[in-house]
Amino acid sequence: MVASAWVALWLREGALTFHLVELLVMYGLGGMLAWPAALFLARFSTLGRPAETRFAAYLLCLSLGTIAVTAMLFALDYRVFYARWHANTGTRTWFYQFAFTSLVAFYQFLVLGVRLYLPVGGAALLAASLWLAGSRGRQ
Repeated sequence: MVASAWVALWLREGALTFHLVELLVMYGLGGMLAWPAALFLARFSTLGRPAETRFAAYLLCLSLGTIAVTAMLFALDYRVFYARWHANTGTRTWFYQFAFTSLVAFYQFLVLGVRLYLPVGGAALLAASLWLAGSRGRQ
């Protein structure tokens, strides 16, 4: 996922960004943290199923898991940035601010951040899903 984000930024001349290392770390952590949970969910949901079903499950779980975990990391980064202007922790206002800051971060990641997965990440996702669906012995 790091390679996909870097290639996408390089193709858009965005590799000149000031926060390149932080962005690549965020995308790398998102992929690494999503991998075990996505694998578990896909394997659990396809026990005793044919290869086509396993492929679809791996494709769905890996893509949604990676996007969700990376969006969560972006939301946490937003929370750290905007925390200085939020109300005291534990108040009703703070819960509203926390919820809406997280929702805005998720939305912004879905609109702007998912496209960094597309040049290389889509091919890597298909290859990983095919490889995992074909490996019966490890399930």
